[in-house]
Amino acid sequence: MTATIFATFLESRHAREAQHKLQFLRVEHVDEGHDGISITAMVGEELMERAMHVIRQSGGTVEQ
Repeated sequence: MTATIFATFLESRHAREAQHKLQFLRVEHVDEGHDGISITAMVGEELMERAMHVIRQSGGTVEQ
């Protein structure tokens, strides 16, 4: 089962950092928002906790 995570960041470089890390974890469908400071990701249940940790570690706030 997959879920959508929406995350916002204070700076675009932090959003890009999280995007790259999520892709490294093999999270598919990671999209950068048009504003440059948000991302949306489709995450499998098995990676949910790790994905949220990566986002928070990169300075983001997670919304599900």
